[in-house]
Amino acid sequence: MNHRTRTLAAAFALASVALVAGCSDEGDPVSFDGPSAAPAQGSAAPRPTATNSPTAPAGPRSLMPTGPKADFTVSNTLDDGTKIAVTTLQGEKSGFTGKVWVWAPKQYFDPKYAKSGFPVLIALPGGNGYPNNYWMGTDLKLQSSISKWSQEGKSLPFIVVMPVLNPDDKYYYDGSDIPGQPRMGTWMTEDVPDFVRANFRTFDSRDGWAFMGSSSGAFVGLKSVLQHPDKFKAVIASGPDTVPDSPLWAGHETERQANNPERLAKALAGKPGGKASDVYLAFQIGTKESGMKNLKSFIRNYTKGPVKTRLQVIQDGGHNARSYVRGMGDGSIAWISAHMQAPIPAP
Repeated sequence: MNHRTRTLAAAFALASVALVAGCSDEGDPVSFDGPSAAPAQGSAAPRPTATNSPTAPAGPRSLMPTGPKADFTVSNTLDDGTKIAVTTLQGEKSGFTGKVWVWAPKQYFDPKYAKSGFPVLIALPGGNGYPNNYWMGTDLKLQSSISKWSQEGKSLPFIVVMPVLNPDDKYYYDGSDIPGQPRMGTWMTEDVPDFVRANFRTFDSRDGWAFMGSSSGAFVGLKSVLQHPDKFKAVIASGPDTVPDSPLWAGHETERQANNPERLAKALAGKPGGKASDVYLAFQIGTKESGMKNLKSFIRNYTKGPVKTRLQVIQDGGHNARSYVRGMGDGSIAWISAHMQAPIPAP
């Protein structure tokens, strides 16, 4: 999508945030320390599979939070009582400071998962994604949908992490370390995961890490997985660009091409596939938006070796977050979930 289309997404994002209803405990401190931090009634175990059964071969190792703990405050409350919280992250590696919103599903607080890691979904918005990430609102129903899908066996119970996408609302930084600019690539792929590991129970391998995003956020998620297949296993990329087009790349063509998903996919597709290297790219696009031809070309050209792809065509869907959540429920979330590590209940 071009920047004009992204501007439409940004307008939608602002409307979305404006629709978020305040909650009675908004701004209050909240903890994600463990099973006692929230009620566990109604939580459902993930479906039994070869990767999460207690009798299955050893898989990724669960990691307890490493600290230091962040100071979270309540941003929104879902109908099931779970909290969307916010904090400010000072990125040690990137040097960038920005807001991050987080949500943990009910299963995270269930005592039978107290010693298990949980898969992480880094959710990125379209538009500028600054100063807010519109996925932090309850009106788009991302978190409540994941909760519902996990109980239906369609999705893993992901921890959802929602960082700001850009350092300001003037430019797009393509989730990259553009020379002379804030290091948003390092922020997204190093500082944000480090922050999650400091505060949540996670897994020690890429099997527990994925992105999802819409429009400009989909580009960043797609690029991040292709650029760091050793760290991230999957992405749901909805209505994405497939080439970097920030004006800030001017004079830095070598660096721009090093952050080009098409070149990254071509290089990865030329390598041998296998359990340790396969990545899962779940593309989504609505029938009422442009870009179908480009996505089909990307899939045709680069679905080789370790690059696995899927296209969810959303009937009557537009270039907007609500359409993309619908597409996730129609198949995309189930597809990436099938290839990722589920929480393991205590025997």
